[in-house]
Amino acid sequence: MKDAQREILWRVYLLYGAVLSFAIAVVVKIALIQYNIGNELLEESEKLELKVFNLEAMRGNILSDDGSLLATSVPVFELRMDVSSPHIDDALFASKVDSLAASLAGLFPGKTARQYASDLRNGRAEGNRYLLLRNKVTYAQLKKVRKFPILNRGKYRGGLIVVQHDKREKPFNQLASRTIGYENEREQIFVGLEGAYHDELKGINGKQLKRRINNGDWIPVFDAGEIDPKNGHDVLTTIDINIQDVAENALYRTLMENEAYQGCAVLMEVSTGHIKAIANLTLNTKTGKYEEAYNFAVAESVEPGSTFKLASIIALLEDKYTRLSDSMRIGSGQMNYGSRVMKDVYPIRDGHISVREAFEKSSNVAISKLVHQAYKDKPERFVGHLQHMKLHQPLNIDIPGEGKPYIKDPSDKKYWYATTLPWMSIGYESQMTPLQILALYNAVANNGTMVKPMFVKEIVQGGVVTRRNKTEVICASIASQATIDTVKALLEGVVARGTAKALSESPVKIAGKTGTAQIAAGKAGYDKKNYNASFVGYFPAGNPKYSCIVVISRPTAGKIYGGAVAAPVFREIADKVYATRMDIHDGLKLPDTIKPVQPMPKGVLNGDDLWLVYRESGVPTLSYLADKEWIIKETEEDRAWLAPARINDTLMPDMMGMGLRDAVYLLESMGMRPVVSGKGLVAGQLPLAGDTMVKGQVVELKLVDL
Repeated sequence: MKDAQREILWRVYLLYGAVLSFAIAVVVKIALIQYNIGNELLEESEKLELKVFNLEAMRGNILSDDGSLLATSVPVFELRMDVSSPHIDDALFASKVDSLAASLAGLFPGKTARQYASDLRNGRAEGNRYLLLRNKVTYAQLKKVRKFPILNRGKYRGGLIVVQHDKREKPFNQLASRTIGYENEREQIFVGLEGAYHDELKGINGKQLKRRINNGDWIPVFDAGEIDPKNGHDVLTTIDINIQDVAENALYRTLMENEAYQGCAVLMEVSTGHIKAIANLTLNTKTGKYEEAYNFAVAESVEPGSTFKLASIIALLEDKYTRLSDSMRIGSGQMNYGSRVMKDVYPIRDGHISVREAFEKSSNVAISKLVHQAYKDKPERFVGHLQHMKLHQPLNIDIPGEGKPYIKDPSDKKYWYATTLPWMSIGYESQMTPLQILALYNAVANNGTMVKPMFVKEIVQGGVVTRRNKTEVICASIASQATIDTVKALLEGVVARGTAKALSESPVKIAGKTGTAQIAAGKAGYDKKNYNASFVGYFPAGNPKYSCIVVISRPTAGKIYGGAVAAPVFREIADKVYATRMDIHDGLKLPDTIKPVQPMPKGVLNGDDLWLVYRESGVPTLSYLADKEWIIKETEEDRAWLAPARINDTLMPDMMGMGLRDAVYLLESMGMRPVVSGKGLVAGQLPLAGDTMVKGQVVELKLVDL
């Protein structure tokens, strides 16, 4: 019994010893590997490592209001080749490598055919399965590469490897570039609409397993991603690309003519707050060119100058401290407030002025005197009106980087001085961005309702609207309807009789206010050489559809006033909109039913048609009518004769009774764009005969079959 136990224990000890020896050997081996060849094995393992990579989703497009591309992702390709593919035998490679190299050199001239051939041969000798041929290849170039020797055998048999990347492009280049913006997720930089709608645009990345090969490159393990990417949504903006183009060009010309540093122009739809155009141009001092490099309209908080007088007059009218017919004395156009002197640019007659004229002629002394007399003992009431109009709050627009408005508060004794109220009343010692100023004027045009400016109408994916942005109301009523009606009349008066009289020549009736503000130079006070010139208003004045602001910063060519520098840009934008939008023509609407008229009531004929009739009828032509494009029938009592028709190329012609072909020919020859409904003869037209014409204008023709 004892012998059996000893034998069992001996076997157990022997097994235990063997296991222990093996464990010690394993530990020793691990130590030897760790310290002797560990680094080599790690390098080998990294060469065979598997890793999951992101498959980038296609970023969504940013579109104008008609669907035109403002920003889109364009595919660019990285071309590689599996030169050591077992499907490419030595004989094939040797016979075609020089032809392939020549083809590559012909398409991509960065290398010679000899260099390409050397790279291909060296890659094959080294067993390279992922040789880089070319970066940043376009789709058109890729199509040609697929026809090259060896590579034309296909993906596997020819060894061609195509890696797609996306490149962000703006098809209209500078147009609204800063508002469209850009994003850099790696550095957390988000600018403009690209930044504001980054989450919607970026989509959801897919996943793909890749394997590291012996030269450190990664190749997919499978043909397709394990998880397919989900492309981003499209962003449909409110921007009208045609009006945007007009705004950019008009702003550019004005900046050039006035040798200004920067400027902006913004056009907004009154009822909706939709931004139809926003142009920002800043001088690049290194290149001497103007660029969309800074969103001046959104980000730059500046002293608004005389455009702020609208807020001051609203406060006065709301508290019934003044009436437009009231008269006041301002002497020589100079007034002292403490140690500071307020001056008007030009003295007004004998120093007597009405409140209406004070606003229309933009008298600093008169407006400041009215506000100072009314609120000097209760400035908080004046500031309360400004706060009610939401001038102290940002608009909280979608685009990041909005400048903060600054409206002083009398409770802040550190910054409220004895001279603050009068200077504040004329647009100094306060700050607002151009877009914030525009929102105030847009509210007046919108009968007192202030709406939030909007840049994006819809979010779309695959043609389906996934989100529709609604107009947001910031303030239901900035003032009573009586006050709104009164200041509308004042703003019309600025154009009819005041500082923006040049705009009265526009075919569309404009209302608005000029502004000219000295630019603060810190502790040094105000720079008497640098100004911000502005004009802000709306049109048509009788039935406002659009509001607009133009600000030109630091004009240096001689002109500095808003009426001379900024107003021309406003007019060019307004004229373009008027010429292409039939719904904004004050009172010019075709009736629903049109009474038939006698054809050719004035006998207007096309000259070519007349000569054709003469020739076919064998009637001798009249030499004095030769080469006349338009002929008119003149009558007097019992006789009639033909005479050349005189057509004024600045006024809309009378086309009533004309045939369609003649009417269309006439309009197109004058640079108009006819839009036709019905059939027969012209029985209605819009604009009406005698209205001022604008090149490119749409003319509606209604035909009746008599």
